[in-house]
Amino acid sequence: MSGMIEFDAAAAKAVEAMYLTPDVVGQRTHVMAAMGLRPGMAALDIGVGPGLLAHDMGKAVTAAGSVTGVDMSRAMVAMAAERCADMDWVTIEHGEAEQLPVASGSMDVVVSTQVYEYVTDMGAALHEAKRVLKPGGRLVVLDTDWDSIVWHSSNRERMERVLKVWDQHLADPHLPRKLPALLHDAGLVVTRRELIPLFNPDWNPHSYSAGIMMGILNFVSGRDGISEDEARAWADDLQALGREGHYFFSLNRYLFVAVKG
Repeated sequence: MSGMIEFDAAAAKAVEAMYLTPDVVGQRTHVMAAMGLRPGMAALDIGVGPGLLAHDMGKAVTAAGSVTGVDMSRAMVAMAAERCADMDWVTIEHGEAEQLPVASGSMDVVVSTQVYEYVTDMGAALHEAKRVLKPGGRLVVLDTDWDSIVWHSSNRERMERVLKVWDQHLADPHLPRKLPALLHDAGLVVTRRELIPLFNPDWNPHSYSAGIMMGILNFVSGRDGISEDEARAWADDLQALGREGHYFFSLNRYLFVAVKG
């Protein structure tokens, strides 16, 4: 995890704020549809984060089913547990994708959204997901390829340098293009592929791009030759473009559904 973001309490709150934007709320709707949860099912959320998806999953499976959320950040575990406290069939645990604290063959559905790009050993992570699935169970994966970003800036060279340093916060900023082969190697059969764009054609402080802008600013400041002043100038430029009516942001996320035979 060297060089990656540490998801402490402050970072957890920032992630929660981004996940409450209309952009990510819409994304969760797509993920929920792909999972196809029904009452009585058992489901696992790898990288549960602030627990917004797990809470929706709990409502879908009802008290007749169960949801387990796992996260390596104890701050995220605490936040998700508080959010899901009204459903005693939802359990939140500390753990990692490469070593899930879940029994083999116990899950109808496993989901991982914006998590596998932080994982260094994807072979181990996908074999773990397969291990805990029942035969015929479904794995739903959503991740970003950061080469897909289009973000208007008055200084393109600075934007490219900032985004190159931002890539360091991930184990693999280009994971989706490799996922079909990785899923196949893990013995899973891909049954669905879908593109989910995040598109902010206008400046809105309550949007995904506004939230991630602050995350990028904090991460790149003082790293690999980007000073705090330069990072601040980068963000100020984007906001100025927004006030002038020239804002534009687009980023692609990729959803895969794979089945255990």
